[in-house]
Amino acid sequence: MSWKKRKLGEFLTNRELRFKPKDKAIEGLKRIEKIDFSGIIYLSDKPSNTDMILVKKGDLVISGINVEKGAMSVYQGSEDVTATIHYSSYSYDEKKIDIEFLKMFLKSQDFIEALKEQVPGGIKTEIKPKHLLPLEVYIPTTLSEQRNVVNLFNNKNLTNIKVSSELDRQLDLIKQLRQSFLREAMQGKLTEEWRKQNPNTEPASALLQRIKKEKDKLIKEGKLKKKKPLPPIKDDEIPFQIPETWVRCRLGEVIDLISGQHIEEKDYNINEEGYPYLTGPSDFGKIYPTITRWTTKPKVFAIKNDVMITVKGAGVGKTNLCNLEQLVISRQLMAIRPLVISNDFIHYFLVNSLELIQSDMNGTGIPGISRENILFKTVAIPPLSEQKKIVESLDSLMKYCNDLELSIKQSKEQNEKLLQVVLKEALEVE
Repeated sequence: MSWKKRKLGEFLTNRELRFKPKDKAIEGLKRIEKIDFSGIIYLSDKPSNTDMILVKKGDLVISGINVEKGAMSVYQGSEDVTATIHYSSYSYDEKKIDIEFLKMFLKSQDFIEALKEQVPGGIKTEIKPKHLLPLEVYIPTTLSEQRNVVNLFNNKNLTNIKVSSELDRQLDLIKQLRQSFLREAMQGKLTEEWRKQNPNTEPASALLQRIKKEKDKLIKEGKLKKKKPLPPIKDDEIPFQIPETWVRCRLGEVIDLISGQHIEEKDYNINEEGYPYLTGPSDFGKIYPTITRWTTKPKVFAIKNDVMITVKGAGVGKTNLCNLEQLVISRQLMAIRPLVISNDFIHYFLVNSLELIQSDMNGTGIPGISRENILFKTVAIPPLSEQKKIVESLDSLMKYCNDLELSIKQSKEQNEKLLQVVLKEALEVE
């Protein structure tokens, strides 16, 4: 078998046409929202304000920036789609390159390393056609030889494919298990035995009255603004029955909601002076990402143990608990401050309700969660002592799921390494 060094530009051609977001030529076409590193392409109907490129069936598409930088796939859809100019799309000469060989080759560590050398500057440097097309790579000189390499790889890789598929199935089952635990906890099913053993627990209706008194007290002290009454709960907002000691209410009845505000870039401070300023997004968990900005002009504070939720842009709907005494938050975030009830319980409630919250999002451009989306959400509140028991149980169950998930992901990493060994052997055939 003969191999020859060739530039990718000999058989790949960049689609250079650019379109304005509202150009009639791309009207109604879906948009590539992202490509993950397994090669899955995610499409969206959401518009973008960025200039676009066209992607046709069989095109090689590469993500140029951000966390998916370098992720690539061959688009196999039957209809044309678009992508922002932060992607690049290439047609190929089927007389010079076998598409299955190209897809296989682009997953190889040799190609990934060659691309890294050609694109210096880390995450800030965008991968563009000028980086990709001049790359020189060794490939078989004929299509039949390229297909032989693909067949050799596929024969050796059957076991890896089966293992990878099974590991993906297990990850999906863990995701379902995690959601099942959350759902049962929020419906009172997780603590059925606990309620039998604690029959004299103060009902949540009494807790709700205490919360109302606390809100009235804070309003009189000027620490809380008086809000408009929330609408009564309708029958179609009651998806399940709750235990007798629980009470169903609007989330706005048991929390204070603090909207973030914009701070001008000129008021940023990167020297850890002033107040830490988080622009978002929030993420699942209890620990914040590293703060990179500070400000001496705070407008809105979140405080320790506030439940944070990202309400605009990337990561919308994700939540965590604030772990700082004071945190200035941008308008991409809101701080949910439970009154009397458990912060951790409300956090778990929001994680369980993520899909419902996201389905209620408004806006046709940048997705967003309104104050009403949060305040009007119905929540089933257990007695305070039962909230504590639910949090303890979920902490343990989530750790169990997380440990299982970590173990499977480590197995996937090992399987990927074995895949690279098989791929390297196939591409070293002479």
